[in-house]
Amino acid sequence: MKKILIPTDFSENAWNAIVYASELFKDIECTFFLLHSYTPAIFSSIEGVPANTGMEDAAMVFSLNSLKELASKAKKELRVQKHYYVNKVSTNTLANEVKEIVQKEKIDLVIMGTKGATGAASVFMGSNAVRVIKTVKNCPVLVIPEGSDFIVPSEIAFSTDFKRFYSYNELQPLVDFAKLFDATIRIVYIQQEEGTLTKEQQFNLNMLDKYLGEVKHYQHTLTREDSVADSLKVFTKELDIYLLAMLHYKHSFVERLTREPIIKRVAFHIQIPFLVIPELGMSSAFSNNSSKASQLEKV
Repeated sequence: MKKILIPTDFSENAWNAIVYASELFKDIECTFFLLHSYTPAIFSSIEGVPANTGMEDAAMVFSLNSLKELASKAKKELRVQKHYYVNKVSTNTLANEVKEIVQKEKIDLVIMGTKGATGAASVFMGSNAVRVIKTVKNCPVLVIPEGSDFIVPSEIAFSTDFKRFYSYNELQPLVDFAKLFDATIRIVYIQQEEGTLTKEQQFNLNMLDKYLGEVKHYQHTLTREDSVADSLKVFTKELDIYLLAMLHYKHSFVERLTREPIIKRVAFHIQIPFLVIPELGMSSAFSNNSSKASQLEKV
């Protein structure tokens, strides 16, 4: 059984992620861990008297009841017999709680809904998604942008500069997605300057080609537009790409985007589902595979 973790704040974006995940894995037996993480009110103490915890208990009960209603809604409206729900409430920070659950429950994939833009200013993605991507090092994270309807990802773009050697374990989530949907992987190389690939880049391309040999894949070289982000937006739109994948490692494009100063300067926001694969990730999205004040309940 596959284990999928879906953080929720009970917003429309979070519900959209649940709907998307249900469609994505409708033919696969899954347990969905629905996580709500919140920061309890800070109560003051007078002369050493402990802070009142009544409100904290009430918040915990409210959150658990809200998750129960959410799970019931998912079962009633989405109607996938193979899907089960586990409710999780925590007062830990979201990113740290996600990290702990991933390790404890051997989660295969984290799916998050997020806003792609705020007002007139484009942003990379919501701050919670950014923190989770930066914190979780051993599990793929699939970010679902605001308003995304499920479309079978028959075309998957994998962006790389061929400057890093990829291991087979790291590429396994990408291969698994391609197999699940009989999808074509489009390896996207955005050329920074004219010239052929270096020997190192060519070697990495050859190894990538070998690892992806079991699925249909093609390599595309793009001339850089004003930015890497602009080039990717044009490419994904022209080829009707419905899933963009990247590896998250030191000095990668993902790492640069998740730095706040860079986010504010780069006009790039998530428009299609975005799969972030961790460096040296040993977990596959389809493999057989505790915090303070938290409760767990299976539905």
